[in-house]
Amino acid sequence: MKEAPFLLADLWMIFVGYSCGWRFIRRYGNYLLGLEWMVVATSGSNFLLWSLLGADSGSVLYDVAYFFDAFSRSVGITLILVMGLMKVTHRYKPSLGVDVGVFAVATAAGLFLRHFHGADLHTNRAAFSVDAFYVVANLLAAVFLGYFAKRLWNAGARWPAIWTGLVTAAGTAIAFTYDFFPLPFDDAYRTIFYTAALATWGTQGFVYFRAYRALHDHNAASDAKPTHATEAIA
Repeated sequence: MKEAPFLLADLWMIFVGYSCGWRFIRRYGNYLLGLEWMVVATSGSNFLLWSLLGADSGSVLYDVAYFFDAFSRSVGITLILVMGLMKVTHRYKPSLGVDVGVFAVATAAGLFLRHFHGADLHTNRAAFSVDAFYVVANLLAAVFLGYFAKRLWNAGARWPAIWTGLVTAAGTAIAFTYDFFPLPFDDAYRTIFYTAALATWGTQGFVYFRAYRALHDHNAASDAKPTHATEAIA
């Protein structure tokens, strides 16, 4: 019975990642968020395939899964997320070189940090440091997301602001639980945890997209006001 919610949560994350990622690129030209959302969706697709094929820890899909995991936890849904949202909070427009560079850094981080997954945190100081880094990176991103929620609230987008705060808090709870506080009632595959995590990450992707759209529309409306005023005077 636990497998069905897990599969639905994974499919939800995959759907959000590809659909919202494509919209970020096509509607807003935001390649940072669009590609990162698609990375998350690809990660979910790989994880789904690995699960359906027997969840073999010796499979190459297992290694790929933890590459994507390290990619997004270290740089993707932290630095790349913040830089992407800055397009609507600070009118930030990164160059192509910046886009390529930050994804190159995320790729390097994923390739390096994935090797620490599964190590005993009580005996492996390096693995403990890596997991602590993931949590700190999440918290720093959460601080910016708090600012993002405040900007939404001030713009009159109250519900997007509230939902942004809620899913960010849920995402931080997942980040702490991931390595440091495993659920004692979970099974060996951590099915309950991953169901909650995938559902949370998918909902974060959906909520952040809607929130981005709300602030983008607010900015566009604000930019249009002086033009209308000038036309009226003329």
